[in-house]
Parts: sequence; C-alpha cells; structure tokens
Amino acid sequence: MHDPRLDKLAQVLVNYSTHVKKGDLVGIYAEPLGQPLVEALALAVIQAGGHPMWVVRNEAIEELLLEHGSEAQLDFLSPLDLHAIETLDVRLGVWAESNTKAASRIDPARSARIQTARRPFMKRFMQRAAEGKLRWCGTQFPTLASAQDAEMSLRQYEDFVFGAGLLDHPDPLASWQAVHSKQEKIRAYLQGKKLLHFKAPPRIGPGGAPVNDGTDLRVDVSKGIWINCAGHENFPDGEVFCGPTGVDGHVNYSFPAVYEGREVTGVRLEFKGGRVVDARADKNEDYLFKMLDQDVGARTLGEIAIGTNYGIKEFTRNTLFDEKIGGTFHAAVGAGYPESGNSNESGLHWDMVCDLRSSPPASSERDRSASKGFPGGAIEADGVVFHRGGELVREVVG
Repeated sequence: MHDPRLDKLAQVLVNYSTHVKKGDLVGIYAEPLGQPLVEALALAVIQAGGHPMWVVRNEAIEELLLEHGSEAQLDFLSPLDLHAIETLDVRLGVWAESNTKAASRIDPARSARIQTARRPFMKRFMQRAAEGKLRWCGTQFPTLASAQDAEMSLRQYEDFVFGAGLLDHPDPLASWQAVHSKQEKIRAYLQGKKLLHFKAPPRIGPGGAPVNDGTDLRVDVSKGIWINCAGHENFPDGEVFCGPTGVDGHVNYSFPAVYEGREVTGVRLEFKGGRVVDARADKNEDYLFKMLDQDVGARTLGEIAIGTNYGIKEFTRNTLFDEKIGGTFHAAVGAGYPESGNSNESGLHWDMVCDLRSSPPASSERDRSASKGFPGGAIEADGVVFHRGGELVREVVG
C-alpha cells in the first residue's frame, strides 16, 4: 500500500529543499528498495517542469568491487560520475539499504582506497554546490535494515523518520520555513564569533568510575561562515554549522561513530593545530586509523556543528538523524564545505556526535545506566556560555 507521507516528502524535497524549476536535470540516486520514494520524487519533478533520472545504486555490486577488485579497479573513478556532477542541476540522494552492515568485513584499507579515488569527485561536488550551480539533498527511505539499526519495528521507524521530517504537520513546507526562522537567530548570534569552547565532564560508568576524560575542545571559527541547515541539503534537518580554521584539545564522542556501515565505539580524538594528533577507540580502532590516514586532509577538521532538532531524541546509528539531535554537537574530520569557510580536501567526511544533554534519553538499559546523573556539557562563544546542559541560553540567543 502506498504511504501518502512519501508524496509529502517528495513535495518538500522538490519544491522546498532543492527548488526544482522548469528544465532542471534532476538525478535521483537510490537503491531498488527506495523505488516507492523514487516514483514520488519523479512525479514531483515532472510536475515542477524538470527532467528526472534514476541512477540505481546496488550494494551487491559495490561489495563485489571491494572484495575482488584489483588496485587499478579500486582506484578507478568513473568519468560518467564526473560528467554527472558537472551536468546535473539537482542531485537527490535516497538511502534505502537492505543491509547496512554489508561492508563490515571488508579490509578497511580497500574502503579507504575507494574513498581516496573519489576525492576529485568530492572536490568538484562541493565546489559546484558552493557556487550555487548544484542543489542537492539527501534523505532516508525507511527499510528493515535501518529499523533494526535503530532497534525499532519498521512501522515504528517509519513514524520516526516521517515525524522527524515534520511530515505529520498539515503544511510541512511552512513548518520547515518556521524552523529556518528559529535557527536563523542562532546563526546570526554565532556569526562573527572567534572561538567556541566545548566542554563536557567525564562519563561515569555503571560501577561509578569514569570511563573517559570528558571533552575540552577549542575551535577557531573566526573565518567561518555559519550556515542555517533547515532541510535544504539534508532531510530531515536541524543544525547550524561552519567551517573551522583551527582546533585544539580533545573530544570523547558519546555515540558510536558510524561510517559506511561500520561502528567505531568509544572514539577519542585529540587535536593540535587543527589536525588529529592522537586517536583511540574501544572497537574497530584499526578502521578509524585507516580512514584518518587515507589522505593528507582526512585528519583535518572540516566542520563544526550544533544539533538543534529537539524532535530527534535518541541515537539510531544513522548519522542523518543522529547529528541533528537537539542538545548535541558534531565535528567532521575530512572534507570541508567551501561555502562555510573551509576548503579542506579529502575523500573523507565523517561526522561524529558528542552529547551535551543532562542525563540524556537512552535507547537501552545499559546506556541509561551509564548516563544517569550526567550533568551535561556547555558551549562558550568568546567566553560567554550560550549552550548549557543541551539547551540554548535564551537570554543570549533570543
């Protein structure tokens, strides 16, 4: 049975997120499981006067390349991909994986090699987006695999996904415009600030002993351009971010860092002079190192952001949602967005999320026990606290 919320989602993506207009060439990138949304998007594009084109992604073929490809094949960047990124007016990405862990047993060095080969694609993608010549947006189509990652039934996950996108509102477009207006106050407050200081106390384990040394991170944003993210590049959305110039200190990420289906837990990164100088993890540490060492730009911080979507409350192992959780911040190592004031180049862009909430909601009894009584963290802008315990200080940001 067709879910009418897909039609609402398609209308938002086409008419609000990317503003498809007559004559636009629109690439829709999705796995076969996402066909119901692809069809809804194609209809919305046609109604807007554009030209839809479905580019089918296939997890099995990607797995075959990773397992059996020669070094030359792993290093190959298709000229068709480069042509598409030069030609498309709009790129819509739909994540609809049937198995989010398909690449979990692949040698991380081979995955890193493919990422390195795609660096020219990433560079041109970000350049065209910064120039306003390419509009793009990525979204999630609910699948059993993603529902399992989130520890939900498919029906529960569908409600979560569509609820996070405000698609249960009578007029989702108007709702997202309201989100943009609210976040604009935060963006305006942060623009022109020189230094952000992120602080969080050590996490206490079930036995009462600290499990890490907390977070003490100073980020130079003096040359950054703050961006209000309200459903234009990611959907759902809810963050403000900028491109950092430098960073010093350390951060212990609260949630597993998920990339290409791999979970790296207990990540601690130490920065000096803008680059990662020490990295640790409790699980999949080797994968973390391989990703950070894939190219010269992978250890540089490319993005610093604050999650503002308080409708998303729990960790789901999907960065699209997790990085937007209200009361968190995330930092991405690797490629930066030129429009945000950071032009770092890398085949990597890995967002990792740190929770600043006081005793945040937890998705399991183990997590609940670990977070019980946590006082939360704070963010200072040029020495003034504007974010405490996961909440914005109203007298500062309005």
